[in-house]
Amino acid sequence: MFSIIETVIILLIGAGAGLTVGIMGGSGVMVVVPMLTLLLSFPVHTAIGTSLLIDVIATVVTSFIYHRHRNIYIKPGLWIALGSIVGAQAGSIFADMIPPLGMSNLFGLMLIPMGVLLWVRGIRHTTEGLKGNDSNDAIRLPAQTRKQRLIALGLGLFVGIMCGVFGAGGGGMILIILVFVLHYPLHLAVGTSSFIMAITAASGTAGYILHGNIDIYAALIASVSTLLAASLGALVANRVSEKTLGRIIGTVLITLGIAMIATQYMVAQ
Repeated sequence: MFSIIETVIILLIGAGAGLTVGIMGGSGVMVVVPMLTLLLSFPVHTAIGTSLLIDVIATVVTSFIYHRHRNIYIKPGLWIALGSIVGAQAGSIFADMIPPLGMSNLFGLMLIPMGVLLWVRGIRHTTEGLKGNDSNDAIRLPAQTRKQRLIALGLGLFVGIMCGVFGAGGGGMILIILVFVLHYPLHLAVGTSSFIMAITAASGTAGYILHGNIDIYAALIASVSTLLAASLGALVANRVSEKTLGRIIGTVLITLGIAMIATQYMVAQ
């Protein structure tokens, strides 16, 4: 059981994860794991497993809201999800070759420039990508060819490997791939990313449950604030312009990148 203070901390952590997932379709791992380990002294594996279960809750809610706003492209999402599940297993092999501190620093350093680029892209999208219309439905992607499906599968494999190596950030990687490689508009990229992460996180959660590395009570407590925050974040994200969404997501990525690096140095000391 948790004390009142610990319960409040878990609720705040859940809210932070929910907002992150709702706004950028990413993973709450980057928020939940550092906070659970630093503030509540959770073992790292238990923190990751608990975070994945929270991710499942947040991404399912987020995906539903984005689907209602027609901002999920399901077919390529399934191929990317399949590749990411396979790639994550391969990535975990390489993860043992890199020190945990090095992995977190590398991923944090990667997030910062991606956040800057996405912030700029959000501004450019309003003048270049939306054909003079800043609505969410201004761009619809064409039906996939066999070649595009293979590309989506390959990109998913790459994302999975990166996720397995860095131990987190699958949603962030998926979002970056969708925006910068497949040229999705931001709203569609966020919705599709959340859909893919729902599948990937569910797969990861099952593995952690089998090994007993999930604190169910903490996840249930966090789920209350996660549901509310994810719903709020997704609703806001679907209502704002591409320009505003790009700035918000860019800021979140930069902040998370800096926080990951700072957190690792705090733990090391």
